[in-house]
Amino acid sequence: MFQNVGEMITLLWRTLRSLSQTPRQYRKVLDQLFEIGNASLLMACMLSLFIGGVLSLQIGPVLAERGLSSFIGQVVGLSMCKELAPVMMAVLIAGRIGSSMAAEIGSMEVYQEIDALRTMNINPIHYLVLPRLLAISVALPLLVIFSVLVGWMGGALVAVFNYQVAISFDGYFSSLRDGIDMLDLLNGLIKSFAFAVVIGVVSCHQGLQTIGGPRGIGRSVTKAVVNSIVMILVLDYFLTRLLIHLNR
Repeated sequence: MFQNVGEMITLLWRTLRSLSQTPRQYRKVLDQLFEIGNASLLMACMLSLFIGGVLSLQIGPVLAERGLSSFIGQVVGLSMCKELAPVMMAVLIAGRIGSSMAAEIGSMEVYQEIDALRTMNINPIHYLVLPRLLAISVALPLLVIFSVLVGWMGGALVAVFNYQVAISFDGYFSSLRDGIDMLDLLNGLIKSFAFAVVIGVVSCHQGLQTIGGPRGIGRSVTKAVVNSIVMILVLDYFLTRLLIHLNR
C-alpha cells in the first residue's frame, strides 16, 4: 500500500512538473474533456435529479411535522452543495471515466505501445497522463455545478408536489436563496477538484502498472475504481474538517 501511495505521489509530481507541456497537448486535453462531459452528462442529470428528490422526500415531511417546511430549500441546497454533489459525481466519474483511463493505458502497457512511445522519445507522462489529469480536473467541477442545479430542481419538484410538505416554488427557492451563498458552492468545487486529481492519478497509475495480458487489464480497472472510491471517501472527511475550520 505504501509503495503504491509513493508511486502515485511521484506520478502526480512528475505530471505537475510537465504542466509547461500543456500548450503542446491542448488538442488531447480538449478531446478528453469532451469525452468526459459527453459520456457523463446524462447520467449526472438523472443521478442528481433523483438525489435531490430523495432528499426532499425524506426530509420534507419531518420538517413539516415540526412547522419548519420553509427550511427545506436550505437543507437540500446545503446538502447538494457541500457533500452529495461532489461525492456522487466523483464516484460516478471514478466508475465511468477512471475505469476507462485505466483500461486504455493498461492495454497500451500490455501491448508495449508505451515502450514504443519511449522509443520515439515521447514521454508517456506528457502524452498520456497530463491531458487526462487536466481534463478531469476541469470536467468534474463543471459537472458538480450542473449536478447542484439539477439537484435543487429535483428537490423543488418533490417538495411542491408532495402533499405532506405543501410548499410553493417561490417558498422553496426563497429558502434556498437565503440559506446558500457562494462560499458553500466553493466548498463543493474545492472538494470536486481534489477528487478529480485523485481519480486521475489513481487511474493512470494503475494503467501504467498493468501486467499480465487481458486479465491484468481487468485487475487494473477494478483496482482503479475501488481505490479511487475509497480515497474519495477518506479524503472527503479530512477536506470537510479542513473547510469547516477555514470557514469559521
